[in-house]
Amino acid sequence: MRKLTTLATGITVAAALVAGLAGGATAKKAEEPATIIVADAKTTHHLNLYVAQELGLFKKRGLNVTIVDAKELAAARDLVVSGKADVFWACPTLAIAAIANGAPLKIISQVKTPCTSVLLVPKNSPIKAWKDLKGKHIAGISPTCEAVIAYEKKARENGGEFILEKLAGGPAIAALEAGKVDGAILEEPHVSIAELKGFKVVLREAASQVPCRTINARTAYLKENPAALKRFVEAIQEANAYILKDPTGKKVVEIAVKYTGAPEDAIRHGNNRLKFTTRVQEKGLKALGDELVAQKNISENPGDKLFAAEFKGITWGK
Repeated sequence: MRKLTTLATGITVAAALVAGLAGGATAKKAEEPATIIVADAKTTHHLNLYVAQELGLFKKRGLNVTIVDAKELAAARDLVVSGKADVFWACPTLAIAAIANGAPLKIISQVKTPCTSVLLVPKNSPIKAWKDLKGKHIAGISPTCEAVIAYEKKARENGGEFILEKLAGGPAIAALEAGKVDGAILEEPHVSIAELKGFKVVLREAASQVPCRTINARTAYLKENPAALKRFVEAIQEANAYILKDPTGKKVVEIAVKYTGAPEDAIRHGNNRLKFTTRVQEKGLKALGDELVAQKNISENPGDKLFAAEFKGITWGK
């Protein structure tokens, strides 16, 4: 009996030792330096990424973050889906559609909210109310852009269906200047660039309740490195606080110009409109999913499947 007791005690101690070693290994892995590759289509909407990088906020948390250029948001998504990168910033509809269509991605954080895209028109434009949009040619990046969705929905509800001309940013402003379109749905810094050129904002409220960019991660990387991604989002939170304290401060503007090449006067004009956050706007993102279903862009709204379970209680949920 004594031998059996001794054997049982030995097994218990050994099990505890193994558990302790495993726990230690897990804790060690959580603290180990990690490499994260971010695919990025540069814009001031991603300013928190650039600030975190430039201020060493990633390195402070043991992260080696590399930012690789992508020509557009869809290209950034494709780099992550293909495994050539781990994380990307994007318009939420781009991420929602990709996830709904089976891409190995999850939303881990919000970037900013609400959407700051607005409709700009010439100063002498007859467009003052929603009904005035009927039959007008309006530039917008894509029919699946959350801002375009918001404007088209509001216009449709008020008898002002317009014709969408698929143009983004600079080309949309050029079309406005040439009189080839009646208005353009733009985001910062292009809103500020257009305003400084003399164009005016009308019907501002359309997208004011719509969530903006999200941070999205490859599911394989998320599964293998959840602790690293949590530290990554912590760094973004610190960058957010730094930006929001003084959105047009010298260092913030310098970083924005360095990474995006946008005019300094436009950055100073509109940077205070960018309200950075990491808190996921679940209700708004799910509503965008419903709109994509209505457009037949996706067959089913993923709902909570959009969000990384590893971040529940951190950036979303309770």
